[in-house]
Amino acid sequence: MNIEASSYNEWIGRSQSSTDFLTLAPLKGLAATLDKKKVDFSPGDKLPSLWHWLYFLDPAKQSNLANDGHAERGNFLPPIPLPGRMWGGSRFEFHKPLHAGEEIQRKSTIKSIAIKEGRSGQLAFVTVCHEIGKKGEIAISEEHDIVYRNHAKPNKIAPSGNIAPAESDYAKTIIPDSILLFRYSALTFNGHRIHYDREYVTNEEGYPGLLVHGPLLATLIADLVSEQFPGQNLTRFEFKAMNPVFDLNSFHVCGINPNQNGQLELWIKDHADVLCMKASATLA
Repeated sequence: MNIEASSYNEWIGRSQSSTDFLTLAPLKGLAATLDKKKVDFSPGDKLPSLWHWLYFLDPAKQSNLANDGHAERGNFLPPIPLPGRMWGGSRFEFHKPLHAGEEIQRKSTIKSIAIKEGRSGQLAFVTVCHEIGKKGEIAISEEHDIVYRNHAKPNKIAPSGNIAPAESDYAKTIIPDSILLFRYSALTFNGHRIHYDREYVTNEEGYPGLLVHGPLLATLIADLVSEQFPGQNLTRFEFKAMNPVFDLNSFHVCGINPNQNGQLELWIKDHADVLCMKASATLA
């Protein structure tokens, strides 16, 4: 199958808008899932960075789900005929804080579609821009990279990937399990079976275990920054997925102290020190 990006030019510039309320229950649920010291939230409390992903979920009807648990494509996202989909990375600018209890709006626009060659064949990269705010003022600007790909071949040994930096100024070890992944899937209404259906993910997609969500990994990085530098706000943040993280072993969230410009480098490495996600952040 040879896919041409030009076949999907009509999707570029397509946009959709929605409104949501920053209700308390999802915030309490994620705080409990991440074992945060503060679990309760009240109206007016500031949202932690990246926790806006708990909203604007747009759940699809059960009858409109594909075999992998994702919603069928062709409505907002282009119907690119590659079976796998993953969150490749995101870039953020934080302009204003969001607060629990507020009504907020989001406008999403397809910015670009590109086709590239990868180890498993063709890859499609769809970049979606989100503008999130309230009363006409943008609070968060986000670019989200969605990667379409072929499934891995069962029992195929994946390349080992790059080795993560050996030294860090602070780190946190996470022990993932199927309960953690299920709870995060439930909070974000994510039906993708690679995160909770072990038989599916091993037999159909060729992975050795359940995959830890890319957004969950990014949230853990942002939370580590807030724990290390309380009282300082993120103004910029970006991350890129490098290698999958499975529920089979522990992994480590690591970072270095900010430079003179308030910029810091962060990463996630697995039990074998393979670099799985890299990120950078800027503190106010």
